[in-house]
Amino acid sequence: MKESNKNMKKLSIIVPVYNTEKHLKKCFDSIINQNNSEIEVVVVNDGSTDNSEAIIKEYTSKYKDLFTYYKKDNTGVADTRNFGVEKATGEYIMFLDSDDYIDKKLYGNIKKYIDEKIELIKYKMQRIDENDKILEIVSGATFDEVTGEEGFNRLYGTDVLLDSPCVYIIKKDIFTRNNLKFKVGTEHEDFGLIPFIIVLAKSMVSTNFYGYYYVQSQGSLMRNENYQKTIKRVYDALGHYDNAKEYSQKINISKLTHDNIMIYYTNAVILKARDLKEEERKKYLEELKNRKVYKNIKARNLKQMIKKILLMIDINLYLKLYEK
Repeated sequence: MKESNKNMKKLSIIVPVYNTEKHLKKCFDSIINQNNSEIEVVVVNDGSTDNSEAIIKEYTSKYKDLFTYYKKDNTGVADTRNFGVEKATGEYIMFLDSDDYIDKKLYGNIKKYIDEKIELIKYKMQRIDENDKILEIVSGATFDEVTGEEGFNRLYGTDVLLDSPCVYIIKKDIFTRNNLKFKVGTEHEDFGLIPFIIVLAKSMVSTNFYGYYYVQSQGSLMRNENYQKTIKRVYDALGHYDNAKEYSQKINISKLTHDNIMIYYTNAVILKARDLKEEERKKYLEELKNRKVYKNIKARNLKQMIKKILLMIDINLYLKLYEK
């Protein structure tokens, strides 16, 4: 079901909604505060059972030139984001979780890069509580225009938000020309896709502007889960690793970028073991051993050589390097 229709805009903000009535107005108001006619909001209701739809319809009715509303059965965030990308009319897209919000100056700060046709624009995030108290200011690399490959190679070892879709403005053509989609039915779907969006971008900038507010709350998409879901998230990440290993061989990227992609995914799936209890962890580490993940670590310096040796001997020793 669709409500409202508009001409093509420069930026489509895709907002997947599932039972976030408590935060939805603040999320929508942060978009309205951009005060720019070049934006459209693609709201996709993923089968909410709370009062979210009433709030959506209130805003759709009041801001008909800004909001487009779609309602569908509950299929999860990956499918909902894919649906939003398909329906977006903007030259660029961004993802905004419906329990978070954006800074009122975000579009004003990134517009010049859109006008310059930069394909991928990264900004920074602050983690806050439900009372807007800052919990963490998330830093990361900042740089002027480079290729997506070079951008990834600068980010992959330093930026904890590299695979978060909510800190990028993405030219929609990156999705369409490469037939990219979030993998439906999996957890941690961002992890499987965003690194490739980066390396396939023809141009990229990473700004120092803190444009996104991630609200640490009980209702967030991935912030509360039982242990069985934790296990699924860990093994789904391993599935994304397998897909990345295959896909990175098919695309036209340098050997350095390919190696860095595999180092990135290898480190991530190894560290996922920390989320598992002892018995399940042993099984998972044995799975990593069978995959010979240590082969992906390139010994370019002494530190990397030590990591690779530890991986070959005992992954548990490798994990101890990351214990706080």
